[in-house]
This record gives sequence, structure tokens and C-alpha cells, in this order.
Amino acid sequence: MLSINDAIEQLLTQVNPVMDTESVSLANALGRVLSTNICSNLDVPPTDNSAMDGYAINTSNLDDKPLRISQIVAAGHRPSPLTPGTAARIFTGAEIPDGANAVVMQEACIASHDEEGDKVQLPTFVKINHNIRPQGQDITSGDVVLSRGRQLQPQDIGLLASIGVGEVTVYRQLTVAILSSGDELIEPGIPLLAGKIYNSNRYLLISFLQKMGLNILDIGTVKDTQEATIIALQQAEKADCIISTGGVSVGNEDHIKKAVQQLGNIHFWRIAIKPGKPVAIGHINQTPFIGLPGNPAAVFTTFLLIAHPFLLAQQHQEYRPPKTTTVVAAFNWQGNLKRQEYLRAKLNAEGTMEIYPNQSSGILSSTVWADGFVVVPPQTPITVGDKVEFMTFF
Repeated sequence: MLSINDAIEQLLTQVNPVMDTESVSLANALGRVLSTNICSNLDVPPTDNSAMDGYAINTSNLDDKPLRISQIVAAGHRPSPLTPGTAARIFTGAEIPDGANAVVMQEACIASHDEEGDKVQLPTFVKINHNIRPQGQDITSGDVVLSRGRQLQPQDIGLLASIGVGEVTVYRQLTVAILSSGDELIEPGIPLLAGKIYNSNRYLLISFLQKMGLNILDIGTVKDTQEATIIALQQAEKADCIISTGGVSVGNEDHIKKAVQQLGNIHFWRIAIKPGKPVAIGHINQTPFIGLPGNPAAVFTTFLLIAHPFLLAQQHQEYRPPKTTTVVAAFNWQGNLKRQEYLRAKLNAEGTMEIYPNQSSGILSSTVWADGFVVVPPQTPITVGDKVEFMTFF
């Protein structure tokens, strides 16, 4: 059996990232992966502007006398140069008039009116550039604001809009074929028959792939025969990657591994982790194949640890090993002699880590209860009070 680190290292050497690109509007770019660096063609903000509602002044004009208000400056309107010895009423985001070098917030001023018009009494001391947001404070023209390989998040979309970008060039979305193996599987929404179980793995995979912003070729549930399995894999081959659940162990009805070997090849099989030992990695012609186990909690675990980094790399996204934090265990655990374990766990109110009582690979409810995994190396028993490594699911 391969260690998890060796398995991921070997898997990532087989990545053939998608190279096709397309242009999409900013409104349709969420979740897409940039194929080029994005540079700004302008400064943000484009001019000095006011950080407050108040009065724009030149600090050299401050004395005990009120200043006449010579103009009103609202956001979106270009001001006139500031008349010497006067103040400009200004609002948040408005451009600073030429000749002004500070803004005094309105709460620090006293407005008045006489026969000469509107006036304002100012503090006797104001720092130069006070309450002024300088041109280019956020972004300078020529800056690389987002780099190739970034999957666009809502904040990225907002940033691109702030520099006037209306379209971006992105990599074509990956299409991932999914299929489930097992005569016992039926679809949710129909009465449960004797000897059957609902196909949770199918919807777990669909949801993971949707969360990643990928297209899905859903082959569905495949009958437990070699012929049906071969036909399904041939249909799935047109995708960028194939992910199956079930059928990769050594039972008489486990046909996936044999079918992949007949159509292509298996690079490695079985990884020294728990849950999730029966994982098959291979190719069908040029299409990568990832065969996950059949038990739902094992599918959840192996998708996050194995399939997820591979799919990221196929989209030119950098794989970063999950970060772990050191926490104190509130549980006892015997440990496993040969396999690294991933225990579904969460932080309790006392700030220590507890695990779900039943760590069986078929207990999907444990993944809803938990926030992440406690990572237990082989031959590592744990007692209450020990320090353990915790990694979040996402």
C-alpha cells in the first residue's frame, strides 16, 4: 500500500491540465479559473478623494475666523479649484478640489450663515492630507491584481469591476464523468425496497463537483456486470476525468477495477489510509480515472484527500497540502498498525477535540456532525490530553 503523500505525489505527476480557454463576462465568471494574469490599467481610486462628509480646505488658511463655503462637491462630479481662503463642502468619495490638502469631518465643524452666504468654523489645527484617500491607494496602474490559475471568488469579481474589467479569459471548465457501481443502489425519492440502499455517493460527488464549479457527465448507476461496467466507462471516457464509487475492491461483484484494466491501465491501487484503502488510480486511453470506495464516509474522505487535489491541478490551480492545527484530544484511540487514520472530529465548547462515536466508513452522518479530520499516523495510540493534528474539511 502507498502512503497518502506518495499517492498524491504520483497522482499529480499524471495531471494533464486543460489548455482550452474562453472569454466570459464578469457576471458569469464566478468560480472560473483565470488563464492569464490580470493587470490594472488605472489607479484606484483614480483621483484623491474624500474619506468623509465634511469640508475640503487648505490648512494654510486656518485661523479663528469662519471660512466661506465656495462650492459643494458631490461624488461623481468634478470640482473647481478651491478658491483661496474658502472651504468646499464635500461628501464621501468626492474628488478633492485642486488647492485643498485636507478634509475636516462635518462633526468637527460649526456651520453658519450670514449676509455673505454659508460659512463654516473649523478647528485651528488640521493635519495635511487628513481624511484624504490618495490616488492609487488601493491599486496602482500596472499592478498584477489577480494571477493566472486563480479560481474567481466574489471578492475577485468585485475587484475586477473596480478596475473596469468587463470580460476575463478563463480555462474551459472541466467535465468530470461520475458513475456508481452496485445493484443495491436506488435513487432517492422512491420507496426503499428490500435489500436496497439509496445512492448517496452519486449526490455527494455531484455536490462536490458543483462546489468546485465543474461540469458533470452523470453516467448514473451501473449494473454489477463486467459488460455493463465496460460500456459505462467507454461512455465516461469523453470527459476530462472519470470518478467512480464502489467496485474497486476484491469481491466477485467488484467489476470497476477489472474493467479499467481491460480498457486502459491501473497505476496503483490501495492507499494506506482509513477510511478509504481501496482507491484505484489509472487511465482509460487518455482520460484519467479515479476509483473511490463504496462506503459513503470513505467516499467523502478520499474525494477530499485524493480527487480534489487532482481536479485542482487539472484546472491549473496550485495544490497546497491541507493545513493542520495542533489541538488537545478529548478522546482515547487505539490507533492502526499500518494505515494513517482520518477521524471525523470537531472542537467542543471546552476547546478540546472530540471524535464521532462511530468511525465506521459507512457512517455518513459523521461527516455532517464533524468539522474536519484528526489525522492519526500509523501506530499512534491517543489518550485524553494528548496533542493531535486537526485539519478542516474545506
